[in-house]
Amino acid sequence: MKHRIIYMGTPEFAVAPLKKLKEEGFDIAAVVTVPDKPAGRGLKLNESAVKKFALEQGLEVLQPVSLKDEAFLAKLASYGADLFIVVAFRMLPKAVWSMPEMGTFNLHASLLPQYRGAAPINWAVINGEKESGVTTFLIDEQIDTGNILLQKNCPLSKDETVGTLYDKLMELGAGLVVETVRGLYSGSLQPEPQALFIREGTEIKPAPKITKELCHICWERSAEEILRLVRGLSPYPGTFSHLSNGEKHTEFKIYGAELESGAANTAETPGTIISDNKNYLKVHCGSGILKLTEVQAAGKRRMAVREFLAGFREINSYKFE
Repeated sequence: MKHRIIYMGTPEFAVAPLKKLKEEGFDIAAVVTVPDKPAGRGLKLNESAVKKFALEQGLEVLQPVSLKDEAFLAKLASYGADLFIVVAFRMLPKAVWSMPEMGTFNLHASLLPQYRGAAPINWAVINGEKESGVTTFLIDEQIDTGNILLQKNCPLSKDETVGTLYDKLMELGAGLVVETVRGLYSGSLQPEPQALFIREGTEIKPAPKITKELCHICWERSAEEILRLVRGLSPYPGTFSHLSNGEKHTEFKIYGAELESGAANTAETPGTIISDNKNYLKVHCGSGILKLTEVQAAGKRRMAVREFLAGFREINSYKFE
């Protein structure tokens, strides 16, 4: 029997598994991705990373506005695919995920059932996890709750950011998708309920969508907590605060920081700045001191702190609010 796959995905994270499937010779009947969106000043239509790659490979691309559209569903059924694969796409209606004989599986960037939701990579770093990973699971009616097929672990380094972890999990996930397809086709893979993967006494943590409120730094928190937040949101979307001297106020993004070693608690107000106006910019937190390394003032480009200070006068007269 000749197996056929429908692949669904949108961002760069979803390109790596598709590329791997093509390299391994699997038959990709079609690729489903989001419609092109206007972007930039000229509102030029922007294609998803998955669409660009699929077209380069000569694959047929479908871009439905609605996944419940009857014409789209009929087109999807016409390919006779026996397996659908979803990586960083949209929530599918039952009419789609239940269509193929072998089901539809999703690649999720966490060790399920931990970090179900939209932003698992961010939250693993924000919460200071020592380990993350990738999971393939069969889609069902709920979000990220289906039976698990395979998992692979990935240790986090002490200075991990969401950007570096994203790259690691993207590569790990590509291999896991291929391994999952092989296991399903050979019949050697048996789906298992997520309840079997819960360690006794372990708290199940969610991974909700990143909001602007979350990105806003509260300096009353500890330097260690703030550092994890900075790393968990760098390079995108980035944390921010407001720099003020009582008269001037500017939004200020922080992309890189490190703990000031040996910094003791002081009576200084959280948000108070310490700087030599040339080489360093440190901030008092609720406990500890955070040394900023990479920043971006409103209207400026992202830059190292030393470069920022070279063009900013009297930083010590300001504080973070």
